[in-house]
Amino acid sequence: MVVWRSTPKVGALGDNGAENAIRPFVLGRKNWLFSTSVKGVKSSANLYSLIETAKANGLEPYAYLRYVFTELPKAETVEAIEALLPGNINMDQIRGG
Repeated sequence: MVVWRSTPKVGALGDNGAENAIRPFVLGRKNWLFSTSVKGVKSSANLYSLIETAKANGLEPYAYLRYVFTELPKAETVEAIEALLPGNINMDQIRGG
């Protein structure tokens, strides 16, 4: 561990990205204690996962969700739905859509 921290290149690496990604979940966990159904909990988890994945892919979450909720009713195939996932979209598509 001492060598890890004392090596400049290696010491700069860490798990800060992962810690920052889960921070919203940690801050909100008290609210989730009061979820009244399993379906509600699963829906929340799906939505939070989608938002964090959008952030990780460099998308602005509100603009991304607005785009997805506009385009999703038009999607008629599994491929069309998968094309709306954060890893398959860029900000240019959102701005143009």
